[in-house]
Amino acid sequence: MDSRQIVGVLGYVSTAGMRRFFVTAARLRLESPDMKLVPAMVGKWQENRSVNHYRPDYVARVTTSLGQCCLRFISPRLVFGYCALSLVVPLSGQEDGPVVSSLGAKLREKTTYLNPEFLLFSVDAKKEKKVPVVIYLHGAGGVGNDIGKIKGQVQRVVFGIRKFRKGPCLVVAPQCLRDTPKGRGTWTPSDLDVLLEHLKATLPLDERRIYLTGNSMGGYGCWVWGGHNPKHFAAIAPVVGGIGRGGPKAVTDELEEWAANLATVPVYAFAGAKDRVVPAERSERMITAIRRAGGKRAKIKVFPEEGHGVGRIVFSTREVYDWMFSQKRE
Repeated sequence: MDSRQIVGVLGYVSTAGMRRFFVTAARLRLESPDMKLVPAMVGKWQENRSVNHYRPDYVARVTTSLGQCCLRFISPRLVFGYCALSLVVPLSGQEDGPVVSSLGAKLREKTTYLNPEFLLFSVDAKKEKKVPVVIYLHGAGGVGNDIGKIKGQVQRVVFGIRKFRKGPCLVVAPQCLRDTPKGRGTWTPSDLDVLLEHLKATLPLDERRIYLTGNSMGGYGCWVWGGHNPKHFAAIAPVVGGIGRGGPKAVTDELEEWAANLATVPVYAFAGAKDRVVPAERSERMITAIRRAGGKRAKIKVFPEEGHGVGRIVFSTREVYDWMFSQKRE
């Protein structure tokens, strides 16, 4: 077994969702007193490298770098010890992956553009206690009928909530279908109302603390859903969101109606001044309309040197989470 294989094992055992393998490995240990266990582990690692669904790549890279620095001092016994320790002492920030949940048959019939499956993340939530929920609406890159496609987008929100200790809470991520009998999919209030009806009936939600956020097309979803049914939400945080159904730069004919409804709920919009996909002016125009309608809790942050990818900053820093989780509907 060469050094690269040992390092690979170190990176592999740092991922979530693989503890079952090491239960098997421990059994092999009893049958392998001559320490043939480690090569067996390496073979399993090479076979299952694609299994890491729930850990960010950086953890494996950091662990791998550490292993390379210390490799000359590591014996197979120490590798086994490290693996055993990982069973009982998870790395900081380690968490389980999402549950794939689904709407019931009757509710599915009420939707048009919504995948009946959605992702549900628990951040330290207990079944017996009502907790806040964050609903994340994905961007255009997530449309389709493969629910796993949106996992990467919403995970950064889950990581941010964990990083800044805003749990316990739940995070829900629905998926918009790409093609339907009624045309290309988009976020619609009627579909999303059905989803929320299901969530309220099946999850221990604190209905005074339902938060809505989304990026790009998901930012549009925030505007349109909040613009029709603001009573659902304690706070809404659209990121680089368009304000019209016709495309990234479209403007709805119902802008004033949306604004009047959004004036009743706290709104914090985020945009990039150099965004060539959805101009920052769209978010600025909506916030101006909300304020004109009497909304005193609407604000915007425009990042002067950022473009359409500003969500990577928004969802990795404390500001949006501090603001969002401080809001509560009366």
